[in-house]
Amino acid sequence: MRFSLQLPTDRVDAAEEFVSGPAIAEMARAVEDAGFDACFVTDHPFPSARWLAGGGHHALDPWVALSFAAAATTRLRVQTHVAVLGYRNPFLTAKAVASLDALSGGRTILGVAAGYQRREFQALGADFDNRNDVADETIRAIRRAWTEDEVELIGRHFAATGNSMLPRPVQRPHPPIWVGGNSRRAIRRAVELGDGWIPFPTQGIDPRRVRTSRLESLDELDARLAYLRAHAREVGREAPLDISFVPFGLTMHRDAPVDPSQFAEAIDALGTRGITWITMSLRADTRKEYCEMAQRWGEDLLKPLRY
Repeated sequence: MRFSLQLPTDRVDAAEEFVSGPAIAEMARAVEDAGFDACFVTDHPFPSARWLAGGGHHALDPWVALSFAAAATTRLRVQTHVAVLGYRNPFLTAKAVASLDALSGGRTILGVAAGYQRREFQALGADFDNRNDVADETIRAIRRAWTEDEVELIGRHFAATGNSMLPRPVQRPHPPIWVGGNSRRAIRRAVELGDGWIPFPTQGIDPRRVRTSRLESLDELDARLAYLRAHAREVGREAPLDISFVPFGLTMHRDAPVDPSQFAEAIDALGTRGITWITMSLRADTRKEYCEMAQRWGEDLLKPLRY
């Protein structure tokens, strides 16, 4: 089991503490030193006031933020959780990820999803109604841009007629693409086009904030895992899929520490289900507190699982 911790690039309410270059560098180093395998950031380039009022958030551009994290560390993987595929031309996304992978020495994980924020799609001139088809097309285009010379590909909103992209990513054949979403369409996308699946637990989350199919219990997770494996058999996929999951209720607060034994039990239960990555977040009032809590979580929760 491997572990990824969120960098709070959404904390624009405390910008000096959390969203400056020195802040990201310091927090990324703390996450690495604490024993985490990766750090991740979110993607909301231009959210609507309505969504923000319902609990949504701003965030730094993911590629810029992760480049600062990668530059400050040596081992830590850098991950989008998640980039919305329809917001950008696929070849611009491919270039950003290839550049980040080259500069980080092959440490990038591309987490993606089709998205659900209609007003953000509209503001960006993106195709909301066909976002699922665009997502499939975009993943195919990105993979080809990373691995082929003189790409010939006509899409809904682009036309590549003998184009190429260098430098290519350090990772071969390319950085892993993890597909997020709870719907059957998203699961099929992960199996057919991705290297991993990111289910999103929705327990306790306002449906107005996250408009994905609800996933609120381990039984519901089991049903989706069964569908994923059945579809893999149906399409003849033999390569293993990473599965990254946020354990229900696992957000670390200063005044509500996680019990190590309960944490270990939860991780064991997820590991037996085939979960390979755990995605975690914590809430702190200052950067110093964030770094101290990450270190404590590494000592109290992660280290006992590894020795």
